[in-house]
This record gives sequence, C-alpha cells and structure tokens, in this order.
Amino acid sequence: MSASDLQALLRFLFQDAKVPLASAMGKVKDLQKANLDSPEKLAKAKADQLKPIFEDDKVTKQIIAAAKRVSKKRAAGDDGAPTPKKKKNESLFSDEPLSPAQLEESLKLPYSDLDEEDLSKTVLFTNRAPLVLAFLVILLKHTMPEQPLSSRLSLAQAYVSITSRSRAVYLGIENGKSAEEEGFGEGQPVVNVGGKEIKVLRRWGYEWKQESTTQNEEQQADDGGEEKPALWALDLEALKKSGNEKQPAATAVGVHSNIPIYTPQSARSYLLKAFDNPQNDGTSSKKQSAAAKAAQKEQNLGKLLHSLDLLYDAWAKQLSPDELDGRTWNWYVKVRPSVEDGVAGWGGKNELRLADILELRPKT
Repeated sequence: MSASDLQALLRFLFQDAKVPLASAMGKVKDLQKANLDSPEKLAKAKADQLKPIFEDDKVTKQIIAAAKRVSKKRAAGDDGAPTPKKKKNESLFSDEPLSPAQLEESLKLPYSDLDEEDLSKTVLFTNRAPLVLAFLVILLKHTMPEQPLSSRLSLAQAYVSITSRSRAVYLGIENGKSAEEEGFGEGQPVVNVGGKEIKVLRRWGYEWKQESTTQNEEQQADDGGEEKPALWALDLEALKKSGNEKQPAATAVGVHSNIPIYTPQSARSYLLKAFDNPQNDGTSSKKQSAAAKAAQKEQNLGKLLHSLDLLYDAWAKQLSPDELDGRTWNWYVKVRPSVEDGVAGWGGKNELRLADILELRPKT
C-alpha cells in the first residue's frame, strides 16, 4: 500500500466516516490485513468483517454507510463534492444524566495488584496513541490532583487529539487550518498539559467529592486558598463542525454541557480496547470469546496503569508537578512501540515492555 493510498484511507476514516483520528490511525494496519483498505472495498464489506477490527456496531455501520456514499459519488464522477454534514447532539449526557458521584464511579479504570517482578515480565501489544493517553491520565493524577477522573480523561484525550492532528498535518494526511488557528475557542480559559495549551470549560457546581474532602477545601478557601472547579477539555474541531459560535460560554453548570467536549467515556473506551497480548504469546485470539478478549485487554490496561503509577510515584518524591509534566513526553518516547517511520507507521502496532517503563524510575 503506497503512502498516498494510506493517506487517502485515513482521510476517508477521519473526514467521511467521522472516526476519531487517533482511533483511525490504530485501525489502518488491521484494515490492510483484511484487504479492506479503500472506500470501495469497505462499501462491499459485511458488518461481521469490520466488527473484529472496530468492536463497535455503531462505528461499523457508520463506516460502511460512509463508504457506500463515497463510492456512489465516485462512480457518478462527483468525487470532489463535499460530504454532507450530519447534525448530531454534541451533549455529553442523556436527558437523565448520572449524578457526579455516579459518573465518576462509572469511569473507574482497571488496576492490577501484580508486584513489580511480575509486572516487569509483562509484554503488551499496542499502537502509540493509547499509550500516550495512558501516560497523560497518570501524569494528571500528580499535576492536577484536584481534578476528578472525568476531567483527567477529558484533558488527556484532548492532548492526544491535538498531538495527532499536528502529526497528521506534518505528514500531509490532514490539511487546512486548525479550529484554534481559525479563532475557535478564543478567550476560553486555558490549562497547560504536557507542554500544550488546552482550552477548557469550568464545571462550576460539579460536586463530585466526598463530604469530608469538600469541607476541607471550603476551609482552605476561607483561609485564602482558591477553590478550583472541575474542567472539561473543549473539542474545538467539533465546535467548528457544529456551526456554533467561535467563543462558547466559559463555564458549564453541574454535569450538563451542550458544548462539544472531549468526553471521558470515549477516552476510557479507547484505553480499554487498546492493549492486547503479543500475537506470538501462544494464545490465539480466534479461540477467545469477545467477552474473554475484552477481559484480557482490561487486565492488560490495569497492568500498564500500575506500572505508570510506580514510575510517577517514584519521581514525584524528587520532581515538582511542572517537572513531571516536562519529562513525560521523553519518557513516552523511550518506551513506545517501534513502528515504521512516516505515514507507513501510523497506526502500526508492536510490543510494549512494562519493564522498560519501570526502568525509567530514578536509580537508588
């Protein structure tokens, strides 16, 4: 598959099928192996052929529908026509939202109780984007401990999406100005995560903490400290596509937000599906049920998060939050899976050794 064909496939998934760029990158290799590497081939595919790759019935149907639409246009000689935009509800929550406590509980991530020796023997199989996401989720536990898990997942996903788009532009997969360059989100509050500025919404009234914790913070506020609200990372690209104003409100009330954000549910779902066992470890994915496969990936994520916790806990004794933030990208680069350079490596998977993460801890 040539670089131009690969770029075309990524453009189709991202622009026409509306698959998030980070997710699309991780599926390209699997689509190549299944000989489903063009809209024309995808248009003729059955849902059962795509389900093992995307693991989501809704996304599978979305891709096939987009492929049929694009193929029909090409057959009619109208390849250059813009794809009609489908209006969608950008609200994070349903008409009957969860309470803050229920939401945070629903977002809990798996965790492993393996000791360091067993963790160091663990090898996973993954692509790069979800590893960045995992690094950022654990980083934010140390740099923004006042934020709930929902906020940390949202901010981490924003970082991954911004990084992915920058790389896509560099490689020619994506073109044109970003939403931020066009002025979307101008004037919004900003937080710095991993060296990148992320536009946010302040979630005033989002009371998710235990009563004792809330009372302690209120006491600190009375003593002159500043109470920090929970945050959402604003999805500027979705805001641009929605046709809404470039400068939305700077706050969201309670759990409600009708402004496009990076949802914690999508970040969590991405993490849960991303970390497989190596393909040569003696176990065959064909012999596993879907439930067993999902459970295996969930356990693997728990092992990875435990390893990252050990890394950050060790350095937190020596470094400030800003210094942890500044070192995170270099740590990720040292352990990320090896893939081909350039466009050919996008979405490529390889082994991730947890021993390499543990080796990054300070020497004693």
